[in-house]
Amino acid sequence: MSWSAHKCMSSPVAAIATFASRARRAQFLACVLLGVTTIGLASPRPVHRRQSHADPGLTAHEWGTFTAIAGSDGQPVEWLPVQYPGPPELPGFVEHFKSAFGKALLSGRVRMETPVIYFYTGHETSVSVHVSFSKGLLTEWYPHASQLQPSTPLTISALSEPHEDGSIAWDAVTVAPNLADDFPRENAGSHYYTARETSAAPVSVRGLAGEQREKFLFYRGVSNVSLPLSAIVLPSGSIQFDNRTAQPIPALILFERRGDKLGYHIVTSPQTRAILETPSVSGTLDSLRSDLEDLFVAQGLFRDEARAMVTTWRDSWFEEGSRLFYIVPRTYVDSILPLSITPVPAQLVRVFVGRIELVTASTQRSVENALASRDRATLEKYGRFLDPILRILAAKQTDPARVERLFDDLSAAYQ
Repeated sequence: MSWSAHKCMSSPVAAIATFASRARRAQFLACVLLGVTTIGLASPRPVHRRQSHADPGLTAHEWGTFTAIAGSDGQPVEWLPVQYPGPPELPGFVEHFKSAFGKALLSGRVRMETPVIYFYTGHETSVSVHVSFSKGLLTEWYPHASQLQPSTPLTISALSEPHEDGSIAWDAVTVAPNLADDFPRENAGSHYYTARETSAAPVSVRGLAGEQREKFLFYRGVSNVSLPLSAIVLPSGSIQFDNRTAQPIPALILFERRGDKLGYHIVTSPQTRAILETPSVSGTLDSLRSDLEDLFVAQGLFRDEARAMVTTWRDSWFEEGSRLFYIVPRTYVDSILPLSITPVPAQLVRVFVGRIELVTASTQRSVENALASRDRATLEKYGRFLDPILRILAAKQTDPARVERLFDDLSAAYQ
């Protein structure tokens, strides 16, 4: 079910979690009263495709993530990318669809985060790029895109309604090894800039206000596509992994963090089903980062790309809680996120990491205790996942008074 006016009204815990401040509550009430709010997308421009041919001197590498949160059945639940007060996540120059509420009310099961496409060539060349997202929509991108689909206004419940697959195209991207790297920069705290720390060739695109330069093509989106695996938290606390496709999963990483302590397990080439025991919290971030870099390099990324990927997500991947990471099978990536580049690169590497947030017994206790004590600092450790965690907690309650108490405790914590 999509996040509609009905859900807004029938899920008070989620509502307060999402709109903890008075301003957020005001926006939420507007959502309920309006019922549907249109989201205007960038006006499309015609895309002129070149005849497909190969460039033996061109290489393209891409990395990104698919983020979800598992319900009690192991399947991803709908959730919202709630951002509590703090610095903007992305720089202001990044383009995105416009609406009164932004993407905060665009609910979906899978959020595709920070795919970046790097190019390598020994000479200046021009390429065109097209990406589409199965059952999804594109929400942010940079530099300026030639075309964005769908081009018609969208309702908040667009993902749960019949719609064409979202797509984006850059029709004329100049890839130039000697281009000056005078890239835009603002909001110094954003992890966006870390992805620039590679030896990739700069790219240039003609935008509405002139030339835009960057080290990569960047885009994001949200979808209701099915995941290639499920992760169920068993009563024992173990995690049951099930491969839901015929495609082998290259690696699984089960991660746990409680305060300053963390632990992880890495399982390479897991079977169709595996039971993963909760790791002891005796690991270190340095060893985990090194192991992840090695995994990504083994999948085809250059070392500096792998390091940029891990560093980009250092504040999110390793935060409080339990989660399952996995290397997404390349065939799955190509099936739900088809990418075409003209001229065709001699090599195209695509490395995506899946992230499934797990609501374990430890997480439930931590959140419930923080709510009872109005411990806002602990609640904020769960960041944008607090809203779906609260939904899962509320769904397990049989006593309406208990749900109301969760509502009151959360409201009090954010007053």
